[in-house]
Amino acid sequence: METKSISDRITSAIFNPLKSWAEQSPGNWNILIGIGFILLLVGGILTYVFHKKMGKADERTTHISLKGSLIMLSVIVLCDILFPKEYMWQIFFLFKYSLAFLASGIYLAVRYTKDFFN
Repeated sequence: METKSISDRITSAIFNPLKSWAEQSPGNWNILIGIGFILLLVGGILTYVFHKKMGKADERTTHISLKGSLIMLSVIVLCDILFPKEYMWQIFFLFKYSLAFLASGIYLAVRYTKDFFN
């Protein structure tokens, strides 16, 4: 009897239908890659813009930047645990970093609006 870990169960439940959908046609595969690149672009721009808007590094902005980096690292580690490594690893590599940049950018945007507009 083979015992599966919780990450294996999540992987098979979520990502197997995605794999079968992506392999149905090249158009589906291209949609998946396009969404990944759009997320990467939006997350990178969001992170860069709000990092530049915070200004020079001082005691307050250094803490905010480090917290954004911690969120980025946490998302990367979480995606490494959840995403499958046997198939479509290039796509999931793209999505891992897309989600990391997006999460960091969202944190910086929320923190910027909270600090500078309240």
